[in-house]
Amino acid sequence: MEAVNLFDLAAHQARWLSVRQAAVAGNIANINTPAYKAVDVEPFEKVLDGSRVAMKATHGQHQHHGVTPASFLLDRSEDPKMLPSENSVVLEDELVKAGEVRRAFELNTAIVKAFHRMIMMTARG
Repeated sequence: MEAVNLFDLAAHQARWLSVRQAAVAGNIANINTPAYKAVDVEPFEKVLDGSRVAMKATHGQHQHHGVTPASFLLDRSEDPKMLPSENSVVLEDELVKAGEVRRAFELNTAIVKAFHRMIMMTARG
């Protein structure tokens, strides 16, 4: 039987979310700092690229479905928005990021609680 790594994955994502929350809070804290450049962390999907957490076919007739990097094209040609103070922090963008972090924390917690309940139910018989 293979070890269940959902709890490890959830803990890894929670650490990543903490770092992203700190980056967003730092951006908001420096919103009036002249020449401050907004920062963000790399997406969690990129963090997982090097890990062994992935879907794999266990039977030859399984179909492969999923999102490939080519499925989405991100336009990064634009320079970040610059304010007259040469500060690149946009409060609305940071608040959207903060909302994303909050929702991700809530989802992470709900999944761990549900998985824990399932394990406890099977252990009790």
